[in-house]
Amino acid sequence: MSTTKAPTLAVVKQDESASPRVLQPSGWPMPKGYANGISAEGRIVVTGGVIGWDASEKLADGFIAQVRQALQNIAAILAEGQARPEHLVRLTWYVVDMDEYLGNLKDLGRIYREIFGSHYPAMALVQVVRLVEKAARVEIEATAVVPR
Repeated sequence: MSTTKAPTLAVVKQDESASPRVLQPSGWPMPKGYANGISAEGRIVVTGGVIGWDASEKLADGFIAQVRQALQNIAAILAEGQARPEHLVRLTWYVVDMDEYLGNLKDLGRIYREIFGSHYPAMALVQVVRLVEKAARVEIEATAVVPR
């Protein structure tokens, strides 16, 4: 009888006291723009589904502009909870058009780095039929863990 050996885990971050830590199984290719897993200890800050509208609930015009505004909104919520983008451990993106997302990866990466820097949490991307706000093109949920 043979048993399958589970992959060993390697922690990518150097500072063991820092939180969160990227989890990268040994031998797996490095993901681009996200992490396979994150480990963190501390106080949790969670957003609801955040869309690309401003404080007066006016949606930005178009997919890229809505992503920018949604990420800025998440950054504002994190700040309200005394969290920063580097505390993000998970983002879940809901898009109404996967091709629109995939066709704009370069711009999305640039906008993401402008707002959140080069910290990439675990992420999921889901295409949905529609969002509650009919004109919304993207909705993003965020989870952050602020170190103790």
